[in-house]
Amino acid sequence: MSSSCSDYLDLKPDQKMAIPKTLEHCELLLNDYSAMNTGYPTLGEVAADDYYLNTSDWKSLSNFDEQHTYNWSLEFMTLNTHWQNPYKTVYLSNQILSILSHLDQNNDKVKYEKTLGATHFFRAFAFHQIASVFTMPYQAGTAESELGIPLRLSPDLDYKSSRSNLAATYTQIVLDYKHAIRYLPVVETLKGRPAKAAAYAGLARVYLDMQDYDNAYAYADSCLNLKSDLLNYKDLKASASLPIPRFNIEVLFPAISIFSSPLGQSFARIAPDLYQSYDVHDYRKTVYFKPNSFDVGTYAFKGSYDNSATTPFVGLTTSEVYLIRAESAVRTNNIGQGLRDLNTLLKNRIDPVFFVAVTENDPDLLLRIVLQERRKELVFRGRRWSDLRRLNQDERFRKTLKRNIDGQNYTLEPNSLKYAHLIPDLVISESGIPQNKR
Repeated sequence: MSSSCSDYLDLKPDQKMAIPKTLEHCELLLNDYSAMNTGYPTLGEVAADDYYLNTSDWKSLSNFDEQHTYNWSLEFMTLNTHWQNPYKTVYLSNQILSILSHLDQNNDKVKYEKTLGATHFFRAFAFHQIASVFTMPYQAGTAESELGIPLRLSPDLDYKSSRSNLAATYTQIVLDYKHAIRYLPVVETLKGRPAKAAAYAGLARVYLDMQDYDNAYAYADSCLNLKSDLLNYKDLKASASLPIPRFNIEVLFPAISIFSSPLGQSFARIAPDLYQSYDVHDYRKTVYFKPNSFDVGTYAFKGSYDNSATTPFVGLTTSEVYLIRAESAVRTNNIGQGLRDLNTLLKNRIDPVFFVAVTENDPDLLLRIVLQERRKELVFRGRRWSDLRRLNQDERFRKTLKRNIDGQNYTLEPNSLKYAHLIPDLVISESGIPQNKR
């Protein structure tokens, strides 16, 4: 017994470690759901306006960074996970791309291209998640001079990180998604992996953030031409604790963010103006929300597309793409298409007995309706922060966010520098990259 124990202890770690070098190894890395599909940043959602905390719950939060992100008073970031997790996805993607570059694609061209497309998709998705939280919002006129994110494009660890400009950041995200579109299959049977429609959807989301509405429309349209399924909410059991099934027919790509206490059902109370915006015959009012028995007159969110009460869904869905195409259509004077997309979505959300189609033809008024429905549809799906960043650049839609904690008022002004969250201090000290301004 002593001899066998000694032999075991004498084994060197590298004898048990496999160096990824085959196409099969690449597929195994991509299939690591916890590394590739989970752990994306929640800081934007924590700082957004779809919910509020009462003072006692805010004081009970154990995470300093999230507590002070809530009222936009954070002076330094100690938690690394919001930055580190998506960069782990980037690192794994780079590792796979490096392996693929040394393989003969003709040995199994179908599997090779499918893997190549998925890898570019994951890197694009991760880069966009990072940029949406840690940079200022994209504006075409200033993107060349605005700080972007470090664009790590190699698995090597021995080269220094530097922040690209914002234009280069978004150019890389677009390029990766276009590679994904080229190589991904139309049909993907593995639940956590993207198909071609997901890449079209991801690129439509990026172009919407860039306020390039012609391209946002084009890629949303390409997505919906491949996959346009919608859940009919009347078929859901609204009284269930989590009514929306995981991996449902709307999900183009599943992804979830880091667990965040402020967004949990026990803490986050839905903003009254948001809850009151739903008509009584809108199924979302009971599918998405439940009354809080411990705080009468307030409501908690239960409409997760991950069928989870703990981690917000930040993936891609057809419902989001309908709203991207609707908004982009209205903004590019295609009122008819905007109305068709909006009404297609609402038919699947409102009791058919009481459904009345939207017929507004005034572009400005219709745009306001589409944006309101966008907020109502995409609650806790990681999009509200990006929408605030984008819409604050338009005088018609600017909004000052307000919090009240223990009688003290806090505000976040439109286009504030705080719309770019602070990069963790450890990242700044280790890499030497510049911190976001305050």
